[in-house]
Amino acid sequence: MKVLIVDDHDVVRRGVKQILAEEFDQIVFGEAANAKAALALVHKTSWDAVILDINMPGRSGLDVMKELKARRPKMQILVLSVQPEDQYAIPVLKAGASGYLCKDGASAELVNAFKTIIAGGKYVSPAVSKKLVASVGGARETAAHEKLSAREFQVLRLLTSGKSMGDMAQDLNLSPQSVSTYRARILKKLKMANNSQLIRYAIKMGW
Repeated sequence: MKVLIVDDHDVVRRGVKQILAEEFDQIVFGEAANAKAALALVHKTSWDAVILDINMPGRSGLDVMKELKARRPKMQILVLSVQPEDQYAIPVLKAGASGYLCKDGASAELVNAFKTIIAGGKYVSPAVSKKLVASVGGARETAAHEKLSAREFQVLRLLTSGKSMGDMAQDLNLSPQSVSTYRARILKKLKMANNSQLIRYAIKMGW
């Protein structure tokens, strides 16, 4: 089995390798610290799975995931992130990920999550799973921000944190014009007029 680990922190890559190597006898690992290196390795080698951080310098993991799925539609991708799963898991799954795991609980859940995705399943925590089931069953009203794509949600969180357009553009490796376009889409989808309303929404959601 070939597994590519994409994270800009060496200690995280080593930790993931150690945990999986203890569970699986025959596994070949590849490592990448950024989007460019990850895409180059995917171009050269056919990987069974990718364990991917969505917060990296330069091109974000969301961009990487989109391109990975375009190149290798059947490849399983487990997102490993510091971002809270109750906010990010559903948008990331909708964007094509096979699973979402917070780094805080990765040491305990990584093997289970990995087994789930390589078997062709989808992995989320029990809490997120309940949220998804309630949404499908109509027992829960869908929050407005769940209409957003993973990238739009990422921009929304940066907008409501008070970052400037220039800072957001740099963080996301986008042009200020692209960030402005995402902002316009977010306002339209959430039926809001300005950043103040977005910030009030973020406060309401407890962000």
